[in-house]
Amino acid sequence: MKHHQRGLSLIGLLFFGVLAGSTFLVAAKAVPTYIEYQAITKAVNKAKDGATVAEIRSTFDKAAQIDDISTISGKDLIVTKDGGKTVVAFAYSREIPLAGPAFLLLKYDGRSN
Repeated sequence: MKHHQRGLSLIGLLFFGVLAGSTFLVAAKAVPTYIEYQAITKAVNKAKDGATVAEIRSTFDKAAQIDDISTISGKDLIVTKDGGKTVVAFAYSREIPLAGPAFLLLKYDGRSN
């Protein structure tokens, strides 16, 4: 009787290892940008309570200094009024180098609650 072998070949193992390693590498580079996005959102929500545009930007800059936010500053914020309520919005993009000429482009945008 012939027994059929089951399992993963060496080539299959190497393929899945490279795939898992690549996925981990991209995630390890992308997760810090998402954490910074969350910090920016938190700082924007804190800054929206300011009375003037200058005060809102100043409050954001202070929060950005505490949370080590270097991607955007208070001057990059878009401050508007919506039905008597102050709305602070932002948008930016981050390029993450992967390998050689390949980059991962992440675009973030958000607004205060």
